[in-house]
Amino acid sequence: MKGTILVVNCGSSSLKIALFDEQLNKLASGLAERLGKKDAFATVKGRAEKIRLANAANHKEALDTLVAVLQDAGLLDEAPAAIGHRVVHGGETFREAALINDDVLAAIKDCASLAPLHNPVNLAGIDATTALFPGIPQVAVFDTAFHQTLPQKAYLYAVPLSLYKEWGVRRYGFHGTSHQFMTREAARILGKTPATTSIISAHLGNGCSITAIRDGNSVDTSMGLTPLEGLVMGTRSGDVDPGLFDFLANKGVAAQEVHRILNNDSGLLGLSGQTNDMRSLCELADHGHEPSHIAIDVFCFRLARYIGAMMTSLDQLDALVFTGGIGENSTLVRKKTLAQLRLFGFTIDDELNNQHGCISDGQIEGADSRFRVLVIPTNEELVIASEALEMAGKPRTNAGSL
Repeated sequence: MKGTILVVNCGSSSLKIALFDEQLNKLASGLAERLGKKDAFATVKGRAEKIRLANAANHKEALDTLVAVLQDAGLLDEAPAAIGHRVVHGGETFREAALINDDVLAAIKDCASLAPLHNPVNLAGIDATTALFPGIPQVAVFDTAFHQTLPQKAYLYAVPLSLYKEWGVRRYGFHGTSHQFMTREAARILGKTPATTSIISAHLGNGCSITAIRDGNSVDTSMGLTPLEGLVMGTRSGDVDPGLFDFLANKGVAAQEVHRILNNDSGLLGLSGQTNDMRSLCELADHGHEPSHIAIDVFCFRLARYIGAMMTSLDQLDALVFTGGIGENSTLVRKKTLAQLRLFGFTIDDELNNQHGCISDGQIEGADSRFRVLVIPTNEELVIASEALEMAGKPRTNAGSL
């Protein structure tokens, strides 16, 4: 099929792909999981059976398999017109998407120390698609780019300024493509332009972040130098006292182990001792599992506290927006969070909330709420496809809400 755009999103042990036509209609999607392990597998939307991958399959092998499935289905008879890659960290180098060349690759490598779990595998995805489709324009879309509008007072840490000047120690923010999409979709729903829209965007999934967006620009966000800072997440702690590192070191816990604990054993999983899945936690809490109840309470309280904090960066608030797997689907999280924001004037309509905002353009606020509250499904892949199409020089004939 001519004129397709392939989107590639490499995680540390996973790979997602999506295929769009030039009108930005999604044609197919696939996911490879547990890469590097003996039980690696892949799935393609619309096919019930799992595809077993080679023992300890890497990202290239997974991509080869998923692309072959699309080719067998007649969706990739010819090479795509453009390929878009999610790249987690662009440092201060990239304020927007970039057409990949040797200089861009070198800059992504230079940022690897800021995202050691992500940028190297993002580069692996670029290498794999280059091998499959040599000569096809490839575009890097950076999680951090949307947050390059943060003012100094929001991105600087109160540490010696030399750490920033010499090593780039500052707050960068992540989930930029999702927050960018929320700005555009909220503006559409509110009948405004993105440049006149001010929202608080809460992206809640296994990774969670919240961003204050004023007149279409990110002006504060919860994640920082790395994706560990901020909200409670699935397995990540979010904010902790930096003194915890010394405390644990004095107990004989090595720095690398502390890093692992805070990234992999904390958050909802650490508090509940059971799972990082919010749906499972809600079921456990309903059956009287107290640690799961505590995990949900901490998650919602910290979220409400951050929503209040984000309001200090705004002159007005057009809407609070929930998105991501938890934000879009957890009735309980939205209700418990908004219940702690009554002083700000937020109220919720229980009927609309129970419908996950599926009617009335996603609105779930009560009739007496001071602010609009919206539930909007995120679509990071669409943003990446749109950016890839634009940066590769292909006109967008019908970009929908983008």
